[in-house]
Amino acid sequence: MTDPEQIWRTAYRHPGAWDTQFPPQSMVELFEASARAHPQAPLLDFMGRHYSYGETLDGVNRVACGLKALGYGPGDRIGLFLPNVPHYVAAYYGILKLGATVVNFSPLYTVEELSHQVADSGTRLLFTISASALLPTALKVLEQSALERLVVGSVAGALPPAKSFFYRLFKSSEVTERPHDERIIAFSKLIANDGACDAPSIDPEKDVALIQYTGGTTGTPKGAVLTHQNLSANARQVARLDPEMATAKDRILGVLPFFHVFANTCVLNRTVVTGGEIVMLPRFNAKQALAELRRTRPRSLPGVPTMYQALLDAPGMKPDDFKSLRFCISGGAPLPAQLKEEWERVTGARVIEGYGLSESSGVVSTNPYTELNKPGTIGQPIQGTRVRLVDKEDPTRPPPEGEPGEIVVHGPQIMQGYWNRPEADAEVFVSVDGEPHWLRTGDVGLIDEDGYIQIVDRLKDMIAVGGFKVFPSQIEAVLYQNPAVKEALVIGLPDPYHGEMPHAYVTLDEDATPITGAALAQWVNARVGKHERVAEVVVRESLPKTMVGKLSRKDLLNEVRAETT
Repeated sequence: MTDPEQIWRTAYRHPGAWDTQFPPQSMVELFEASARAHPQAPLLDFMGRHYSYGETLDGVNRVACGLKALGYGPGDRIGLFLPNVPHYVAAYYGILKLGATVVNFSPLYTVEELSHQVADSGTRLLFTISASALLPTALKVLEQSALERLVVGSVAGALPPAKSFFYRLFKSSEVTERPHDERIIAFSKLIANDGACDAPSIDPEKDVALIQYTGGTTGTPKGAVLTHQNLSANARQVARLDPEMATAKDRILGVLPFFHVFANTCVLNRTVVTGGEIVMLPRFNAKQALAELRRTRPRSLPGVPTMYQALLDAPGMKPDDFKSLRFCISGGAPLPAQLKEEWERVTGARVIEGYGLSESSGVVSTNPYTELNKPGTIGQPIQGTRVRLVDKEDPTRPPPEGEPGEIVVHGPQIMQGYWNRPEADAEVFVSVDGEPHWLRTGDVGLIDEDGYIQIVDRLKDMIAVGGFKVFPSQIEAVLYQNPAVKEALVIGLPDPYHGEMPHAYVTLDEDATPITGAALAQWVNARVGKHERVAEVVVRESLPKTMVGKLSRKDLLNEVRAETT
């Protein structure tokens, strides 16, 4: 059998060699190297207020010293319950400089979700801000968990003076007063020191930098354990994908949430590697994002497909809004071919579809920036990364010739394992040709003659229809071929005869000819295999999405189950 890796070894289309090595480097070394190289250069642009590398380094040092004075140190887990605000960057690198471990938490978590993960990770202290969408949740978790302290920042304090005044005057309903409690510390008080304290030495390959919670390939959320080297290697891998990295002014629109591994690597850490600037937005809003595109003229915009669609659909959008963009990295979900074509036609910016997982620190493979770009694929593995296919039923052997297999990955960015879950580690790691620590992704794919990877579906999303295996994304891909369909999700629901049947849920393009769900069902069923035919197509005003903007099959399934019980 032909070794599939041989294909990209001989026709590698990313800059540099496929087997490039990434020497051990701590995240502290990564950040401080850029800060020393250009201390006056802007790192953050937050609603018009600029923070230089030198100013940010000072904040990082003060966070580390403030935490040390409170009794925290190497190995402690410290959480970030934050949107994209300057506090996140100072706290993130400050925790790492302390030798402690960052634990990322979604700002959308409920009290129950946050409490569970705080307890599971052993998080001792939590950073948040005074926003009413966050602080009340954090306060309840403080009361009902083993959490010891909160550090609370002020959004108004991070804004330019004029905007800060406006925020205090008109947005008071969105702010919760910080209670008088010795367990609750103002961010400004935490950093009220000179930043001069001894920092511990860090072993990049052993010391844990980040616990990133993920659904994994199966089951409830688990904490992916990522070392300093895992994160720094992936940041360097991603930075080297850009053939213009050494010559272009690197300004990136950072609207993807930093708590998510995609943005953590592709926006925050990767931009620090290049010495670039992040135009930071607290959350995605198409109108606000367009305004920032016009104001700051960034060069790149990482996003998810629904974000690109929302920008194209935004009232008042003009093609000139995007004229500075050159590259847009798309991840988180498959990129519909017609969306890629429309985005590139309207904006003139190339969309680079890629793929990764929390367990891989963010990125495994992408299409090349300037070389052959294949729609519908996730491109070739990035430098230093190896990808193979294994049998879907038995991961110790290759799949039958020409058939899809489960994607497994090996590289410096692959996690050490799941936090306190040895049984899950035993399931997710496999030896390939006698080599250990290959990550089973749970994704099923093919590798073509150019070494480009195509994902067929996820093993856990498979629908069992009368003994046949049906993959939702294959039906969704057919639905997207109908010009009336804007978004599509397919889920499996119980069926008394077949066991399960696919059910499709769609939103429609307002400019397309109206069509009913029944007509769409007839249309799609004429274009798929007999066992893939949907029981129904339901037209909805919207489909559930994650914080990142990714269509959420899990949330849709929960909604439908709730509606039918």
